[in-house]
Amino acid sequence: MDEPLKIPLISSLILFFSLFSASSELDFVAKDRDSLLAFKSTLPTPTQQNPQFTTWNPDFTCSNWTGIACNAARVVAIELVDIAIAAPIHPSLCNLSMLQTLILSRNGITGSIPSCLGSLSFLETLDLGFNRLEGVVPPELMDLRGLRQLVLCRNQGLGGPMPANIGNFSIRLERLNLSMNEFRGQVPDSVFDSRSLEYVDFSGNLLTGRIRDFDQRLVFLNFSSNLITGTVPCFSASIRSLSVIDLSENALVGGLPTCIASLQVLKVLNLSHNELRYGVSPRLVFSEKTLVLDLSFNEFTGPLPSKIARTTEKSGLVLLELSHNMFSGEIPLGITELKSLQGLFLSHNALSGKIPGRIGNLTYLQAIDVSYNMLSGSIPLNIVGCFQLLELKLNNNNLSGSIQPELDALDSLKILDISNNRFFGEIPLTLAGCRSLEVVDLSSNNLSGELNEAIFRWSNLKFLSVADNNFNGVLPNWLFSFDKLQLIDLSGNNFSGFIPDVNFKISSSFNVSNRPNIQSYSKQRLDIRVTANLLENQELGLGYTILTYAGIDLSHNYLHGEIPEGLLALQGLEYLNISYNYLGGQIPASLAKMKSLKTLDLSHNSLTGQIPVNISSLENLMALNLSYNSFSGLVPKRPNFRRFPGAFAGNPNLCVEFSGEGCRLATLPVPSGDKLEGGREEGPVSASVFGVSSVVSFYVTIVLLFCSAPARNYIIRPLKSDS
Repeated sequence: MDEPLKIPLISSLILFFSLFSASSELDFVAKDRDSLLAFKSTLPTPTQQNPQFTTWNPDFTCSNWTGIACNAARVVAIELVDIAIAAPIHPSLCNLSMLQTLILSRNGITGSIPSCLGSLSFLETLDLGFNRLEGVVPPELMDLRGLRQLVLCRNQGLGGPMPANIGNFSIRLERLNLSMNEFRGQVPDSVFDSRSLEYVDFSGNLLTGRIRDFDQRLVFLNFSSNLITGTVPCFSASIRSLSVIDLSENALVGGLPTCIASLQVLKVLNLSHNELRYGVSPRLVFSEKTLVLDLSFNEFTGPLPSKIARTTEKSGLVLLELSHNMFSGEIPLGITELKSLQGLFLSHNALSGKIPGRIGNLTYLQAIDVSYNMLSGSIPLNIVGCFQLLELKLNNNNLSGSIQPELDALDSLKILDISNNRFFGEIPLTLAGCRSLEVVDLSSNNLSGELNEAIFRWSNLKFLSVADNNFNGVLPNWLFSFDKLQLIDLSGNNFSGFIPDVNFKISSSFNVSNRPNIQSYSKQRLDIRVTANLLENQELGLGYTILTYAGIDLSHNYLHGEIPEGLLALQGLEYLNISYNYLGGQIPASLAKMKSLKTLDLSHNSLTGQIPVNISSLENLMALNLSYNSFSGLVPKRPNFRRFPGAFAGNPNLCVEFSGEGCRLATLPVPSGDKLEGGREEGPVSASVFGVSSVVSFYVTIVLLFCSAPARNYIIRPLKSDS
């Protein structure tokens, strides 16, 4: 009798506990649920723009609500990232009294930070970064005594003075990120006196004052892009913990203290764009854990240190950035012992002597920039040992010799700039093996010979300059056959024959109008930057950006014949200079199709016929020079023509109609036609072609995060280029 009753009793107990467990999972506290629904109701059409909110249903369990976590029927975490909330934070969230984590980053949130968030006494993480918040940090937030992380970065309307106790209002505060806002005034003492802070990022604000030693064991420190003065401290309290220091783009003075090398786990040091000076002490040697050292854009003098960092077979310096200083003397052999080095930037100094022959020992090296120095000698042959090289910039030195055929071993090379040196000889045919080349600048040397098939093999070519050399022969038919070509400069040579009448429409840059408007050619630069995201084993990356006008320069040669009609029909071309040649015939009527044209120079030729009236319809035209030809007829009185005084001078049979003066001969003198605007003093790659930034250092992004893996795990890779 007892046995049959025992089984139903056990089943009933199991059923009871199952129902109790299901009930606790199904129903979370009504006040919390209603608060979330009130927050949802204020969002713009949430079910359409944010389909994830369809899971916010009163009939669903808490575990099914997207971005919500519960514990014991209470909401303890909200994490809604990058879902385009685009509305103010509704104060109903302040009713979630057990909330521990509130992350609403990257949502375009507007308005101010609700002061009622200060009532969430259990809150440990508050992340409102990457939004459009305005106003100040409400003082009520300083009541969050248990907060561990406060992230308010990249809210450009957020600013004002920082609360005086921002660094120690919570004895548990570990991470404080107020970067890229509009905070001003001095850095509060509480930041330096905190006992718990490990991660401090105040970059991109308007903060003043000095940085002194911190009392706590910091791990990450970023004060870049502020108005900080004073000297570089030793960070002695963080000697065993500090991994990343970025004080770039401030007004720091004095020298580089040798004590900074005592930081045992330092991975990134960026002091670029300050007013630091004096020599770098030979006693300053960083540990093998230092990956990135950037001292660029300062006033350091004296020789480069013979040994600046220790290295092992598995770790050591990955990037060395010492450009834009006043270092002198030779490149020390010690640099060739940095076996892990991937980026070497020594440009814009006063270095002399030869490029070390042992540079090829750096087999991981992917970027070399020693431009704008006084280096002499030839390119060392064993540079081919740097077989992963992506960028080689040797321009603006006193280098000489021929281009060695063996350089074809650099088959990963994308950027080659040897302009403004004294190289001679021909382009070796073996360089056809460098099929990855995108940017080639050989200008302002003593190179000669014809343009050979090696160039034809550079199928990824975007920019080519051989200007101001002694090249000769006819222009090959394949010259305009590169589908990615943006600018080609053959000016200042001895080319003869005709401009090839080919399909000029292969290059999309020459045929796509409405490109980004670049106002000043003289301020354009090639942007080479090395960036790092040093967290969670992410890779280092070498990114290059080429944003330039679409242009063709064939000036100062011996070309004759007529201008091909296809050349004057390129809708995307912005710059065309074929002056100082022997071209004849008339200007093709197809010129009216060049809607993007900003500069046109056909001067100093033998062109005939009438000036096409449709030139005046080119609305983007900023510079026009048709002087010293054999044009005839009448230039009508049109406003667009009057913008170019002297453009028609030197055409004896041409009558220019002026307002109120009738027609008079075009005999006004004009200055002799220049080649690419701005001259050739600095070479087209480095001075007048490319435009994004003159900053070679990675000053903003290099210290966004910090690293937790050995240096050898980081591999520089090319990022996608912009065209």
